[in-house]
Formats: sequence, structure tokens, C-alpha cells
Amino acid sequence: MNAQHQIEQLKKFKYDITRFMMIYKFALDEIETKVEILKEEFQSLHDYSPIENTTSRLKSPESIVNKMLRKNYELSFDGIKSNIKDIAGLRITCSFISDIYQVSEMLQNQADLKILEVKDYIKNPKPNGYKSLHLLVEVPVFLSDSEEHVCVEVQIRTIAMDFWASLEHKIFYKYNESVPDRLIQELKNAADSANALDLQMERLHHEIQEIKDAQSDASDEELRRIMINNQQFTVPMEFLKLLKDGQ
Repeated sequence: MNAQHQIEQLKKFKYDITRFMMIYKFALDEIETKVEILKEEFQSLHDYSPIENTTSRLKSPESIVNKMLRKNYELSFDGIKSNIKDIAGLRITCSFISDIYQVSEMLQNQADLKILEVKDYIKNPKPNGYKSLHLLVEVPVFLSDSEEHVCVEVQIRTIAMDFWASLEHKIFYKYNESVPDRLIQELKNAADSANALDLQMERLHHEIQEIKDAQSDASDEELRRIMINNQQFTVPMEFLKLLKDGQ
């Protein structure tokens, strides 16, 4: 192989890997935008959003290659796309367990998203106590010359579940996955405590909502005050009368 041919191969590989990773980034951008729209919609129209926070991550090419080699998969772009489903990942944290299923349903109802798989680790926790709802979502990405369908892993969990998962990850990383049995049991106990807290907060949430609904007699003046894009205005009574007359 002459030097010029080798340079051309390197250029082509650079182009291919850049395009491959870029497509996953765009898919992640697409679904992040969808989630942000849902979050803003609920905050504006319902004074409450089931979505507390979102974080995204994209696996590095090095991490992808290492996983392919470790699993003895065919090392090709088609092989990567077929075998590694968590190259792009989005984590959504919610305040309450019921919020998780509400967010999941809203995403599953979006016509341009294809749900490939749902893994419910809340109803069926992992043996170590891990809880979360996982969706594998196929996202359409429109480029200048093609349409790509890209898999994104979406994890939806409560703040308590997320805190536990973060701690568990740090402990396993520190011990290089050889965690003492005592700590494993402690982690399992912590997972049970986190679940008990989630259930208690869920009950409080419902009780507070019932009280709020029973006391929702706002004055005309309060109802006429509207906030849009951080700008407040009061709807004139004449406008309300025109709307009523037009019905």
C-alpha cells in the first residue's frame, strides 16, 4: 500500500466516522428538543411540569470500538448500528413515579418516533435494586442528502432513583466492579429506602393536588392575568365579552 492510498483511506475513514457520530448527535438534539417543548408546554399551561431535568450523553468512538471488541461483534459501521443501541442516551428525571409513565406515554404518542423497546425496571427492578424506565426510540434525522433513522436510549427516572444510580455507578467504578458484599447489600437497602421515599412523595403529591383543586377559586382579576414568554398582561373585560358573544 503506497502512502497516497493510505492517506486517502484515512481521509475516508475520518469522513465516515465524523458523519456517523454526527447523525447520533443530531438524533439526540431532536429528542432533547421534543422533551424541552413538552416541559415548557406543561409549565406554561398547567403551572407544573412532570419533567424536572434532562441530561444527554454521546458515547465516544473509543468507547464504542472497545465495546465492539469486548463483545466480539463485527467491527463495521453497520455492525455498530445493529449491536450498540445506547450510543446516544437521554436521561429524564421526574419528581414522581406517575410522572415517569406520563412522560413515557407522551413520547410514545409522537407520530415521528418509533418505539423499538420498553424495559420497565420500576415494576421489575434489577436484582441490585436499580429502577428506571428505559425506552429505545428510533428518531428520524433529515440530512442534506438522506434521511437516517437513529436509535436513542431514553432513561426516565425519579430524582431518588437517579441519585441511587449515580452512587452505585461511582462505587462500582471505584472498586473496579469488585464491590464487597457488605456494600452491595447496603446499596440494595438504599434502593429500598429510595423506593419508600418515592411512594411517600407520590402520596403527598396526590393529597396536595386534591387540596389545591378544592381551593381553586381564583378571582376574576387573577384569572385575567396571563404570563407568556416572561411577559405579563391582563386580558381586558371587553375582549372577554367579545369572545363570549362570538361563541
